[in-house]
Amino acid sequence: MKALQVAINLGMEARLVIETPLMWIDKAATWELAQQLGGRALVDLIIETTHSCYQGDRSHRHEWGFGCGMCEACRLRSDGWRRYVAQTVR
Repeated sequence: MKALQVAINLGMEARLVIETPLMWIDKAATWELAQQLGGRALVDLIIETTHSCYQGDRSHRHEWGFGCGMCEACRLRSDGWRRYVAQTVR
C-alpha cells in the first residue's frame, strides 16, 4: 500500500494518503468496528453482501457469511466472528 501511495503521489504531483485502518486490527475487532459504526444493520449487511473466501464460494451460508468454510480466509473470518460474538454476549 505504501508503494501504491508513493506511485499515485508521483503521478498526480499531489499529496494523497491512503488510509488502511483494517490492516492493523484483527477480524474480531473488524466486526466490532462495524457494530460501532452502523449497529446490527451494518453487521448484517456485511454478512449478506461480502465474503473473503479464497474459493469465491457463495453457495454455503454460515453465521459469519458466505464461504467454503475450509480455506484460510474463511477460517480467519469464522474465528473472528466467534470471538466477536463471545465479546458481545458479555
